[in-house]
Amino acid sequence: MTQNEPESYPQHRFTLPPDATDLLLVRHGESAPARLDRPAPRVDGHSDPELSPEGREQAERLADRLVHEEIDAIYVTTLRRTAETAAPLASRLGLEPRVEPDLREVFLGEWEGVAFRKYVTERHPTAVQMFLEQRWDVIPGAETNDAFRTRVKSGLDRIVAAHRGQRVVVVVHGGVIGQALALVTGAGTFDFLGADNASISQIVAMPDPWVVRRFNDTAHLHPRLSLVATPLT
Repeated sequence: MTQNEPESYPQHRFTLPPDATDLLLVRHGESAPARLDRPAPRVDGHSDPELSPEGREQAERLADRLVHEEIDAIYVTTLRRTAETAAPLASRLGLEPRVEPDLREVFLGEWEGVAFRKYVTERHPTAVQMFLEQRWDVIPGAETNDAFRTRVKSGLDRIVAAHRGQRVVVVVHGGVIGQALALVTGAGTFDFLGADNASISQIVAMPDPWVVRRFNDTAHLHPRLSLVATPLT
């Protein structure tokens, strides 16, 4: 700037504070269809289906998107669909995924597995009530909102505490992503449900406050868009 030029101020661009934890929350890839004649196995009471062929392809596209990012750690849950989604990226980066049990999906009680998909598809009265009241425990035996919120927060807090100043990929579940974003924004429990399979949502823990930077980024899942997918910096 010369002596006679007025001072100017460019538009501010977001930059990560040095001690921030950059959390890339990934929903697992599409899981195998629920079947009445062949229910998925259970892990600690939770339905544990594997990925479908479509889900495995989504996991590869996710790896293509993130392999060039600076990623310090990968986390998964106790349910195999998250580990299977993380596997291609972990292999390319040479990282061993860590397990955070508190980020497993919300427990659906008597509706675990086939029943939940079936009754939601059929608009069962209890399913309608669940969405209207934004309460998981409308379902018999399901986890309460408070219990789910508490454990999701605990899981995220542990990851953030262990990775100050780092970027972490956390492969989780649709309900967990919804709850995480609700925690950060103060939104309703169900307001951020519906993240697509293999989508990326981003939370920055700065450490206080936490902010949402993106939700349901699926550019890598669409061939035409993936050619111009923006980096996550």
